[in-house]
Amino acid sequence: MPLASSKLSTSLFTFPSKPPPPIISFLLFLILCILGFYSLHHPRRLYPAPLSENSEKFLSMASNSTISDYLRSLTSHSHLAGTKPSLDTIQYVFSHFENLGLEAHSVEYNTLLSYPQHVSLLAHFSDRDVVDFLLTEKGVPQNAFSDIVQPYHAYSPSGSAFGKVVFVNYGREEDYGALEVMGVNVSGCVVIARKGESLSRGGVIKIAEDKGALGVLLYAERDISRSGGVDGVERGTVMRGVGDPLSPGWAGVEDGESLDLKDNEVLKRFPKIPSLPLSFENAQTILESLAGGFMPQSWGNLGRINGGRVGPGPTLVNLTYQGEEKVATIHNVFAVLRGFEEPDRYVLLGNHRDAWTYGAVDPNSGTAALLDIARRYAMLMQKGWTPRRTIIFCSWDAEEFGMVGSTEWVEQNIVNLGAKAVAYLNVDCAVQGPGFFAGSTPQLDDLLIEVTKNVKDPDSDGSTAYDQWAATNGVVNSNFSPLCYCHLGSMKIFQYLYLCCVVWLQIQRLSGVDSDFAPFVQHAGVPSVDVYYGRDFPVYHTAFDSYAWMVNHADPFFQRHVAVAGVWGLLALRLADDAILPFNYLSYANQLQAHKDILSNLVDESISLDPLTMTIQELKAAAKEAEVEAKRLIEKETIDHVSVLKVRALNDRLMLAERGFLDSDGLIGRKWFKHLIYGPPSDYESKLNFFPGIADAISQSRRMSERDGQALIQHEVWRVARAIQRAANALRGGLT
Repeated sequence: MPLASSKLSTSLFTFPSKPPPPIISFLLFLILCILGFYSLHHPRRLYPAPLSENSEKFLSMASNSTISDYLRSLTSHSHLAGTKPSLDTIQYVFSHFENLGLEAHSVEYNTLLSYPQHVSLLAHFSDRDVVDFLLTEKGVPQNAFSDIVQPYHAYSPSGSAFGKVVFVNYGREEDYGALEVMGVNVSGCVVIARKGESLSRGGVIKIAEDKGALGVLLYAERDISRSGGVDGVERGTVMRGVGDPLSPGWAGVEDGESLDLKDNEVLKRFPKIPSLPLSFENAQTILESLAGGFMPQSWGNLGRINGGRVGPGPTLVNLTYQGEEKVATIHNVFAVLRGFEEPDRYVLLGNHRDAWTYGAVDPNSGTAALLDIARRYAMLMQKGWTPRRTIIFCSWDAEEFGMVGSTEWVEQNIVNLGAKAVAYLNVDCAVQGPGFFAGSTPQLDDLLIEVTKNVKDPDSDGSTAYDQWAATNGVVNSNFSPLCYCHLGSMKIFQYLYLCCVVWLQIQRLSGVDSDFAPFVQHAGVPSVDVYYGRDFPVYHTAFDSYAWMVNHADPFFQRHVAVAGVWGLLALRLADDAILPFNYLSYANQLQAHKDILSNLVDESISLDPLTMTIQELKAAAKEAEVEAKRLIEKETIDHVSVLKVRALNDRLMLAERGFLDSDGLIGRKWFKHLIYGPPSDYESKLNFFPGIADAISQSRRMSERDGQALIQHEVWRVARAIQRAANALRGGLT
């Protein structure tokens, strides 16, 4: 991970009463000299860039009450994609952009969406009569359910499943393995699983299907105290992959090609067994009725109810789901701020608008922040500002069904995005609770750090967003632990030494398919960022994700909304206005080296990682050359026509280097996913969240002969090495 500095409270450190020995003092002085030399040659890596006048104005225009008003309006009713109520929300966003004087338009697609018609769950208990479970949330007025879709799993097949119940913990392969050791076979049963972090809904159901289960009941464990005393039911999609299943790889435009619903390409995206979401209370009732063996100790105490039995039975359930898959029109809404100098270079800010219910957190906390950034940019334009590059606000539809709106648009605009997109900045659930979190492609790490140093922390006076981010997500490198005991005359020098050498900031990578950055990174190769406050929230995808819950629990004074909007808006301003794009590919090379080191522990000596070593060094050399060139252009006293062209050429190389990581053939068996560094592995339980092609090869090799398996892994290593080399060549810009 990239090195980072920070200002942390001195109370975090303990100092000895006596000075260190002379040798330690000399070593510390030497380190300080090295860091000083480093900081002179790499200033942007250690210090935030000073704010521009427009950036300062942007921050000063923040308004908690305005964001609150936006969110209240956006969540006044449920707005599930493809339904009539969603049209009001579409019009609200569109009108907001138009009223600001921005160039607004919408783009429609015809896509396959999924809705429930009839849902039921009957339980046959051994000691009582049949119970017909109430599957909607308790505490929600019954008349509200005319506005809210009942809990269901989108794209679950219609059908019934009748059988004994087996508890399978998180539904992972290792959980089924533990049950097999106990002699428990789930074939012909209905399994009940609790939601975990390692598997998606679709992953849980796919594994259950492979094990012979007839159906799946899935519940989320909830901390009722955090949810405000309510027990919601988590809706969600179980489709595999992203985008419209009827137009895989191309946009679902009117009169365009569309596959038949029974086409094998479509059917493989959907589960073969029905499933339903359950409330925690209903799940408890079923789990408490089970007999059979005790849960394995490895599952922990969570979910241990009434002695912690796993079944099968004696309880039987009859799960029935009747759904409708239909082609519906979805609407993406855009607002465009044309750049004055490079109008053909695009900085995109995106958030999805559709929600399973009211969507106060998911996604409209992000939508409210997006609308506020648009408001502030419009005010800047009234004061005479015009961005250097074009800024586009993107309000996506049907994300909840599998990133459908953003994927269709990326597929339709793939050539222009490949040639002209500078970066995509995503915010989904902007505010879930306390704590700042961020993910990015690595060349944007430094920019993220710089920007967060200029935004006030919403939960701590006198601190920046970066201070708290580093305090909660920084990792101490134990190799530098002796520095903890140094005694320096200046506390600031100590902090500088300690934090530059010891604290490494954790920034997530964008390998998942859980938000709208997926098509931009994994299909189009566009540098991307994803930021948010809080991780997980107890009313996720339930009828209780409302404005009231936001005000009472997540962000009463909308200070976290202001902070997210500040980080998001400043990122876009820097990317739109900086003469030279603030990309650092040394960060990328260092991250790739870290990935390679982890991979080396997962493959045996028969697999050579030398191709990765060589090409990572090539990328590092190209990155250093680009930094030297950027520094030379920035320091040039006179800007002539030739210099302008050189800046443009350098920016193009910085922008296009990410595309080098794409492979036109895509991943084996999943050709839509083209990024060979970041993307989801096909094995739900892979230990790699990078190099997806290598991860797939490692999983597949277990079912092959040793020779063939090694050859497959080695081939994927070479594919990644060639991708890194393409990125290095793109950064250099010349031909071989």
